[in-house]
Amino acid sequence: MGKRQDEAKARFWQGMLREAARSGVSIREFCQRRKLDVAQFYWWRRRLKQRREPGTMGRPEAAGRASFALVSEEPRATDAGLELVLADGRRLRIHRGMEEATLRAVLAALEQPGC
Repeated sequence: MGKRQDEAKARFWQGMLREAARSGVSIREFCQRRKLDVAQFYWWRRRLKQRREPGTMGRPEAAGRASFALVSEEPRATDAGLELVLADGRRLRIHRGMEEATLRAVLAALEQPGC
């Protein structure tokens, strides 16, 4: 199989993973509705997660560790005090001075299934 075909499949499954996360239904039901193989869904989810976490090679103890990257050295490049990249690739910008209670509520909401 060629590299282009592999990348096309990866893009397809990335889209399916995003849709499944937003669907609000179980993975099994999502796959049934889309006529997808459940085992293949989980295989691609693992594979794409490993791609996002270089160096973990699927080691559970390495998964879930926080990582940080400098976005810009320019002052006022962004008014976010912190940018958090979630496991699914979504980005959460946390502004300086955000109240702890508000941040806790947002993070709790993001942990809910289907969010």
